[in-house]
This record gives sequence, C-alpha cells and structure tokens, in this order.
Amino acid sequence: MTALAMFPLGSVLFPHMPLSIRIFEERYIVMLSRVLQDEPSEFGVVLIERGQEVGGGEKRFAVGTVARIVQIEAAEGFIGLAAEGQGRIAIEEWLEEDPHPQAIVRELPALEWDDSLTPLRERAEQLVRRTLSMASEFSELAWSPDVELAADPVAHAWQLAAISPLGPLDQMSLLCSGTMSELLEGIIEHTLGVELSLASPWLDDEPE
Repeated sequence: MTALAMFPLGSVLFPHMPLSIRIFEERYIVMLSRVLQDEPSEFGVVLIERGQEVGGGEKRFAVGTVARIVQIEAAEGFIGLAAEGQGRIAIEEWLEEDPHPQAIVRELPALEWDDSLTPLRERAEQLVRRTLSMASEFSELAWSPDVELAADPVAHAWQLAAISPLGPLDQMSLLCSGTMSELLEGIIEHTLGVELSLASPWLDDEPE
C-alpha cells in the first residue's frame, strides 16, 4: 500500500484509456507540482458518488485507476493535462487533504487474458460497435463506432468497456470486475440494456 495524490472526477477512467482534464483550482495546481517531482508522474482518479469536484466535499467511490501524466500544456487561466490510465487501485483510507485529496491505496490485480475468451470478446465488441452506431443517430458521441482499439487483448477489453455508451454507474461496475470473463460479460449485459432502450421506440411502433 502507498499514499497517492487523488483527483475525484465525474467520470470513470479505465486502464489503457486517455484522460484529458483542465486544472484551475489552486489545490490541484499544488498537487500537480508535487506529482511532477516523481518519475513516472502519477495520481489516482476516482468517480464522485455524490457532490462535485469543484470546491471539495464530495463523496467518492472506493475503486479507481492510476493516471500517468504524458503531457502538460499551460494556457490562460488553466493547465491542460493529458494522462493515460494504468492499473486499478482500491482506496484503503482517505487522508487529510493537504490541500488536495490524498489516500492510502492498494493495487488491484491485473485481469488475466485467456485465449478461450476470444469468442466472448468478439461478441462484446460486435455489440458495442452496433450500439454505438445506433446511439450516434440520437446524439454526438465521444467515440466512433469504428474507433480502432489496441491489439493487446487485455487493453482491448478495457477499451471496449470505456467506449460503450454507458452511464458512470455501469462503468463503475465494469471497473470493479474481478476477472476478464466478468468484465466481458458485464460489457455485454450493460450494453444490451442500452441497445434495448435505443430500439424501444421502434419496438413500440410494431403492430400487435
């Protein structure tokens, strides 16, 4: 276990996914100056369960992801930060803010890949891409239905979880997966729910 600077956000960061944030609060500027003293420069990201990140006082989930800084850019009024999700962490104890959030964290085991899971992953990917295509007809999405994913199977699975058009609570459920099969099955289950809700207007129009 180790102490780690933390950044609560209103979204879930998955392993192997990019993170782009603007830092303007003084407490996170202090955090950034401290984090950059280490190599690699990392901090933890957790989803806010209730409240908001501006000003503090929010309630946070107990599982998150380590973010590794890959680029920093200063702009007028804020600092632009680009990072990438690494391994998952469990928060053992929140420490006193000094002035930014920090916690004692424990590294969670990496999910292991088995080639027997390939058909399950292919089914999940087909469903996610199909649902993205359907959802894109209603609103602008962060990810295209034909977005390219990593060749590495573990990274590929986490990226599938990230691009599926799910809400943060469903994403949080996926982040807490204990096995690779649980992750892939969770992607399918939650995405099927989204697909059904998108298809329901047409289903309602079907003749009896």
